Amino acid sequence: MNKKQLQSEQTKKRVADAARALFVQKGYKATSIEDIVEATASSKGNIYYHFKSKEGLFLYLLDEWERDWEHKWSLKEALYPTTTDKLYGLAEQLVREDLNHPLTKAADEFFSNQENATEVEERITAMITGHLKFNEKLFQQGIDNGEFKQNDVESLAIILESLIIGLSQMSRRTNLEDALALYKTTIHVFLYGIAQEKR
Repeated sequence: MNKKQLQSEQTKKRVADAARALFVQKGYKATSIEDIVEATASSKGNIYYHFKSKEGLFLYLLDEWERDWEHKWSLKEALYPTTTDKLYGLAEQLVREDLNHPLTKAADEFFSNQENATEVEERITAMITGHLKFNEKLFQQGIDNGEFKQNDVESLAIILESLIIGLSQMSRRTNLEDALALYKTTIHVFLYGIAQEKR
């Protein structure tokens, strides 16, 4: 990377860091490009050079969040000896990293904003596709190592993702420990069900 590219990356990082702080503090809608200009002492043109719009800047921050989440998971995954343990570990990471993430509130606001529908829909589709692939891989591991019975991993992945999305909405106002208990109960019910065995 040459000096000019390095300076460009540093500027991009400075803008992204300042924007993240503003989105956390003020929310998505209340943060303007002018606020970001003021916070970074950059010109509008400079910001638009790195990010085509406020939406593009926020999508970049969401991508960073996703990469950070994946990195943290890759460091923890080996600590879980079974796929069942991984599912409980996944529940814990979702609570600790997503419900507690500083951008969660701004992200909710962003995804409910209808003005940027096409770009947002594309991003949501890409995120969910990534999550489904992650879930499918996890279930396939469990089947391959004999923990889970043979099943349609695509369907299981969709069911788990739907549970997680619903839980994230229902847990927004709960404290961390209650949310964690709810997520772990969900994984338990998903794995073992609630019906008593017929005798």
